[in-house]
Amino acid sequence: MFKKLLSEISHFKSQTHNFRTLIFTNLVYALVLPVIDIFVAAYIMRNSNDTSKVVIYQLAIYTGIPLTFLLNGFLLKHFNIRKLYSIGMLLSGVSMIIMMSLKTLDLTGIGIAGITMGLSFGLYWSNRDYLALSITNDSNRNYYYGLETFIYTIIAIAVPAAIGWFIQSKIGEEQKHQAYLIITGIVFLITIIASIVCFQGKFENPAQKQYIFFKFHPLWNKLLSLATFKGLAQGFLVTAPAMLIFKILGEEGALGKAQSIGAILAAIIIYILGRFSKPSDRIKIFSAGLILFAVGACLNGLLFDKTGVIIFLLLLLIAKPLMDLAYFPIQLKVIDIVSRIEKRGEFTYILNHEAGLYLGRLLGAGTFLTLYYAVSEEFALRYAIGIIALLQLCSIFISKQIIKEGEKLSPEENEKIANAKILDEVATELL
Repeated sequence: MFKKLLSEISHFKSQTHNFRTLIFTNLVYALVLPVIDIFVAAYIMRNSNDTSKVVIYQLAIYTGIPLTFLLNGFLLKHFNIRKLYSIGMLLSGVSMIIMMSLKTLDLTGIGIAGITMGLSFGLYWSNRDYLALSITNDSNRNYYYGLETFIYTIIAIAVPAAIGWFIQSKIGEEQKHQAYLIITGIVFLITIIASIVCFQGKFENPAQKQYIFFKFHPLWNKLLSLATFKGLAQGFLVTAPAMLIFKILGEEGALGKAQSIGAILAAIIIYILGRFSKPSDRIKIFSAGLILFAVGACLNGLLFDKTGVIIFLLLLLIAKPLMDLAYFPIQLKVIDIVSRIEKRGEFTYILNHEAGLYLGRLLGAGTFLTLYYAVSEEFALRYAIGIIALLQLCSIFISKQIIKEGEKLSPEENEKIANAKILDEVATELL
């Protein structure tokens, strides 16, 4: 066992300096992601008891993200990518400060906090996606995303449980509010540390080329349709667990415990898959994640009780990392291919990809809000997730088409793409 652990450490050390630095940066920032994803939604629920406000907050975030993706393309002409990446992380703490300073959770305040968080995520994800693309190649992307997801899942064990316990240990609304303020301060401190770690990398800005286009290769258009289906779930799935737990299981303590169930098992599965799976295994991994998500969502809709919520969260804890582990390498592989075919900068596709996600997010959140206002809150919470999960099963067929069309490239061209990535990494390492 100890020898295997040493072997895995050696394998990690064999990766490039930028690979290791990006992993360490994301490791530190991962400590705040459960707070952003879960407990901000819980804070809104606690102070308004209105699930529609949670979804509106999420929509504000998702409106800010694509705008910032676009803005980031211009900023990269004037600022180093490390600065923009760091600012993105710091803004997440600023957004929480805005939220906690609101005396009443009206739509204007929620919107401002949401847009600010959207600016944060836009800077963070646009630069993170480009860095992940530039420092990896198709042969080590399963490992990169497997390791990253392993870290996120392990952190998801401790952070929600610890924060839930901390909030529940306070008596009265005033003390609980103070607990949220303390958590916000810690979040801001962690984002500063993550920014410091980021500056240890030798990250290069993308080549400055035109990056706004409206016509793309058919292979990229298929990837955009896959992104739209991915965005469907993102529309409100980030905050759905908090809403379900707050309504059915109870308060934040139950939320933390529920999020921790099965996390260790999920982390081990994801790491092993990322470490030893091949690019040819991505469709199987992606399909497994989508099916588990659909099963959990449908059981939640049928049962709609504590058992249903626990089963859904347990399956989601495994399904989401599986989907991400397969999706991101597929996305980056397609960017490798079409950027060389169309002779465009890689950031072009990272920016355009966000448009597909945004369309899906609007449709996903819109589905929930339509059911909420047209029928009832309970009906929306019960069935919206299941509807979206079943629709997402279409992604299996789309991803198969993408892989099949990508493989039509000659073996020489695939090898050229992989070799170009490796040469870029070696050159960066030498610098």
